[in-house]
Amino acid sequence: MKIGVALSGGGIRGIAHAGVLQALEDYHIPINIIGGTSAGSMIASLYAMGYSPYVIYLLCQRNAERIVRENNFSFMKRFFSFQSKGNDRLTGMKDGKMIEEIYDRLAERKQITSISQIKMPLVIPAVDIMKSKEYVFTNYLPKKAVDEKQYITDISIGKAVRASSSFPAVFNPCYVNSHAFMDGGMLDNVPVYEVKKQGADKVLAVKFDADKIDENSNFMDIGMKTIDIMGNKIAEENLEMSDYVLSVYTDKCGLLDVDKLDQCYQYGYESVQKNIKQIKQIFLNDI
Repeated sequence: MKIGVALSGGGIRGIAHAGVLQALEDYHIPINIIGGTSAGSMIASLYAMGYSPYVIYLLCQRNAERIVRENNFSFMKRFFSFQSKGNDRLTGMKDGKMIEEIYDRLAERKQITSISQIKMPLVIPAVDIMKSKEYVFTNYLPKKAVDEKQYITDISIGKAVRASSSFPAVFNPCYVNSHAFMDGGMLDNVPVYEVKKQGADKVLAVKFDADKIDENSNFMDIGMKTIDIMGNKIAEENLEMSDYVLSVYTDKCGLLDVDKLDQCYQYGYESVQKNIKQIKQIFLNDI
């Protein structure tokens, strides 16, 4: 039996996925196929390349601050220019190039230059905002692919992760040939269906429940809540396809709240611990 894991988007909360993967390993639950959207793609891609969950956690600690702070001064300069002149095109706070550079460098350490070189089946959704269509970066074309053009197998890990993680208003679109990719969470925040199409017999879906919006919420929190609302119905359909949905509580961790990395990792680990009896019953009974 092949076990698949589908990791949702969630900004900095995504580090909790590394905690989930570490706990699954500690409880001897094998993972044969993995997929992730946005922040989930960051964790899923590293795991598929062979990085251990704890090393992924350390890498996120080392690089999260750099990604979050990237180009903030440039953004403020463009923002005030836009306000005063009214003719400057405002796209996002960050261009996302640092994400691409970091992940390409981590891939190179594993002697990987293209997603097609990864051995573990991997799926990373993104949305082309020009065509209003979902595309999937993967190393294996599904046998039951209805539209083969929907799948892209010739792309670097850095570009794929950057495309899936380009959260609207925070990051610029990621341009690949004729595509303008933005955050995959707009159409497929928990890629259960795509993981199943890769041959998974059972799929564990990992998601975050959006926090309530109050007077202390910033525009990034509101943007995240908006995406959660818009994609709610699609997410429900995907989650219904999974064999178990693991909800991770992250105690009001903001979209870019790097100070809560350690807590989120622990939340992910503890969520598996609390539900391990049910998880074992579902995913180990046929092995």
